[in-house]
Amino acid sequence: MTEPLRIVFAGTPEFAAEHLKALLDSPYQIVAVYTQPDRPAGRGQKLMPSPVKQLAVQHDLPVLQPPTLRDADAQAELAALKPDLMVVVAYGLILPQVVLDIPRLGCINSHASLLPRWRGAAPIQRAVQAGDAESGVTVMRMEAGLDTGPMLLKAVTPISATDTGGSLHDRLAELGPSAVLEAIAGLADGSLQGEVQDDALATYAHKLNKDEARLDWSRPAVELERLIRAFNPWPICHSTLGAEALKVLGAQLAEGRGEPGTILEASKDGLLVACGEQALRLTRLQLPGGKPLNFADLFNSRRDKFATGTVLGQ
Repeated sequence: MTEPLRIVFAGTPEFAAEHLKALLDSPYQIVAVYTQPDRPAGRGQKLMPSPVKQLAVQHDLPVLQPPTLRDADAQAELAALKPDLMVVVAYGLILPQVVLDIPRLGCINSHASLLPRWRGAAPIQRAVQAGDAESGVTVMRMEAGLDTGPMLLKAVTPISATDTGGSLHDRLAELGPSAVLEAIAGLADGSLQGEVQDDALATYAHKLNKDEARLDWSRPAVELERLIRAFNPWPICHSTLGAEALKVLGAQLAEGRGEPGTILEASKDGLLVACGEQALRLTRLQLPGGKPLNFADLFNSRRDKFATGTVLGQ
């Protein structure tokens, strides 16, 4: 009987934790888990372990949290584990070539896009924002470049007109783990060969930031509607209503014309706002100190706030 593959797992957020769960249920031996150092979170800014660390601790797995893998001691620690394979999912640290060369079968990565489209930090949100028809997970062999390695296999899902960054994330987190298990089996028996990426087709998924989430009403409504879906549940699109911040969690394309940002109509169906082209009907909003509400509920209780002719974002 052959020994089970010795796997080192490296990942940090919930998306990665879903992959680790699948590996824990597999015949492979998880010899250690790498994750980012604990970070301050919440109002008290207490140090919080990552979702991957929490899962690893529950299963009594050794957890390593080096601030970098460029350090010779960290590299020696990894080599001492004698891994056959390293599985990397949204880890957040660069793996230098010396690290990529340590496992006998190399390192593989589960990336939440259909490579070479959307290499980089925020592939899920960028796919929704761009209006892509589909997304998926690509399992690839890792190289020193950013998401540039040969592709081993892909799992594809359509992007619907109602998908948000959150809903697509959750679907890809279901697709990825089984794709990784299939890839590991193919690598172990030698049946899976990588397909080289066409760099000419590559696009880059820049990291999200809160400044980008501010709604510029002079842009076409179709772009803003996709942005609102892409940035839900984070960083959430926002504007201002007078002196108050206004978070926008849901919107639909609508007909209407006026100075960009102007409220054209308020009804239980939503808040109709003029854009650079067409208009948006805002259907789900959050006022300061309140929780996210469908506009129908806000219209009943706060109708006076949403007078026709009021301009958002001033």
